[in-house]
Amino acid sequence: MSVEAPPRPATPPSPPSRPSAGRRVGGLLLRSWRRLTAMRTAIVLLFLLALAAVPGSLLPQRSLSQTNVRQYFADHPDLAPVLDDLYLFDVFSSPWFAAIYLLLFVSLIGCVLPRAAEHFRALRTPPPPAPRNLLRLPDSGRLESPLPPSAALDVVEEELRVRRFRVVRRDGAGGPEVSAEKGHLKETGNLLFHLSLLALLLGLAGGKMWGYEGSILVTEGQGFCNSFQQYDTYSAGPLVDSGDLTSMCVDLDQFRAEYEENLTASSFTAAIRYGDPQGEERRTTIGVNEPLRIEGGRVHVTGHGFSPTFTVTLPDGTAFTDVSAPFLPTDQRTMASEGALKLPDLGADQEDQLALEGFFAPTGLMQGGVLTSVDPRPLAPQVAIFAYQGYLGLDSGLPQSVYSLDQDQIERGRLTEVGAANLSVGESLDLPDGTRVTFSGYKEFAALQFSHDPGQLWVLGAAIALLAGLLGMLLLSRERVFARAGPGADGSGTVLTLASLTRGGGESGPRFTALSDDLQGALTTAAPRTAPPDPEVPPRV
Repeated sequence: MSVEAPPRPATPPSPPSRPSAGRRVGGLLLRSWRRLTAMRTAIVLLFLLALAAVPGSLLPQRSLSQTNVRQYFADHPDLAPVLDDLYLFDVFSSPWFAAIYLLLFVSLIGCVLPRAAEHFRALRTPPPPAPRNLLRLPDSGRLESPLPPSAALDVVEEELRVRRFRVVRRDGAGGPEVSAEKGHLKETGNLLFHLSLLALLLGLAGGKMWGYEGSILVTEGQGFCNSFQQYDTYSAGPLVDSGDLTSMCVDLDQFRAEYEENLTASSFTAAIRYGDPQGEERRTTIGVNEPLRIEGGRVHVTGHGFSPTFTVTLPDGTAFTDVSAPFLPTDQRTMASEGALKLPDLGADQEDQLALEGFFAPTGLMQGGVLTSVDPRPLAPQVAIFAYQGYLGLDSGLPQSVYSLDQDQIERGRLTEVGAANLSVGESLDLPDGTRVTFSGYKEFAALQFSHDPGQLWVLGAAIALLAGLLGMLLLSRERVFARAGPGADGSGTVLTLASLTRGGGESGPRFTALSDDLQGALTTAAPRTAPPDPEVPPRV
């Protein structure tokens, strides 16, 4: 008797080997790239970019107006430093805005370029064969004609070509058929829109890399040349060299501000002279929305204010006339302004320098013993000044504002107050050493900004192309039409099964009905011309 050996236990399957670290990292990078280059991600990033630009529209920006930023700090001393730490006064040059911008740029490249290649292949691919059951399509129907199948399809093909369809004739399993399509311009518009958006981002980036801008306050009768050293504030792209700046000088002859009855400004205009330092000088008038455009650069008026003028007479009789400095507005409604006038060259030594710090009111009024302004127009100009003598610290090597005195010098006693007064035009303040300070009037200043953006034409062209692509996306439609010819019910004539597929461009039913009616009319018109003769009727001799 034989004994069967017990069955061997099944060998458990070995666990799959764990991918190597390199393959895991590669898979993670591939998944991240696919998510980044998805159209959904590009839309989200575009929305985030628009959302990130909102603070730049609501809050004053340093690149546009330092005065407004300082005013915001004065009005919101607790909130402004927090917003400044978040770069909300420099939104468009902040790291987080640049990160969104760069991610959107990469996402668009990875999303649009493959779609462009696919669209190029689709343009060269003939229309697909007709589906087996055409009557299941949303828009379908039958047409009858006494024409034979080939002649009926000839009529259909001719009518579709007149409507600018691409047409292909085939012998399908269900009989001879026609496939036609049009509307590739809709996808072309889609790609043009996204490629234009990419070009727009490139133009903006190029403007930031090779562009620059500078701001300066210019009092009437003064001017500046396009040099970084002369600007109060400036910003330049990393690829800009000081030798690349446009050679041009601007002189401000006159500034005029006009106001409505409610004291809101209606217009600012500046009469200027400009030109190359070695060339011909020209004159023009610019405004807030009417900048001077020259050689890829623009000169804008971004603000205005007043520069009180003084005549300083020393004890020995030496007089310095019409010395002035811009006073920055602290209240845009009344143009009440504060500033400082530093006169380091009037004293015999460094410890005998003179400075004036004060408040200027275009239309002055005393309220509770304090000078204030009630109107932005210079109807009754007055100035409240404090005179200081001592060491200004201008040659100490430490930076200080040109619009205020160094408080450290005052606290250390090196700059001492020697007089104060409220003055109208023509009135004077006598100092203890015999120096007389006379308020002689005022001049207006304009805040001018010179900007150079080499990408502005590129951005304009990209914006126009973007709009054209958007119109193509919204107004055009992608449409396919199929027709199959079969024998009639009694074995004579032809039954055409017609169907269409439409994507975008509104309702497709009326278009299909119009196409069917036109085809029926064309078939009816062609029938007598091509129908075979009746054998029972003898031909005429």
